[in-house]
Amino acid sequence: MIRVLMVCMGNICRSPMAEGVFKHLVHEAGLDGQVEVDSAGTTGYHAGERPHRGTLRVLAQNGIPYDGISRQITRADLSDFDYVVVMDDENLADVNALGMAQGKVVRLLDFAPDQPVREVPDPYYNDKFEEVYDLVLQGAQGLLAQIRKERDI
Repeated sequence: MIRVLMVCMGNICRSPMAEGVFKHLVHEAGLDGQVEVDSAGTTGYHAGERPHRGTLRVLAQNGIPYDGISRQITRADLSDFDYVVVMDDENLADVNALGMAQGKVVRLLDFAPDQPVREVPDPYYNDKFEEVYDLVLQGAQGLLAQIRKERDI
């Protein structure tokens, strides 16, 4: 089983969106039994909460169900996941500060080479969930293609 963890700051906007989108792509590719996806935040501010209504709205508009709740990343996650996929450089620094990961720690938009930005912006304050969805989708598509290539699936 290939395990992928999506990470943002609070685990209510970007990372649950990325989790939902990536699960959807995995399902469409017929890889449900081979790829597992979860999400977490670098902080515990929203632990136990449902995602932001903007995230839920944009996922629903795109036919993607989501029923997860927020949690904070743990040191154990660094050894349990093959890919720890962060949304921005601050998340990257926070994850790296937890310790050495067994798998790869990467930014989602590193898998969207045609995209000029490298960080998925946080829509919490500006409500630009549709723009974030477009970035997340591009990164998720590229990530899945990379995993399929690396793992020959």
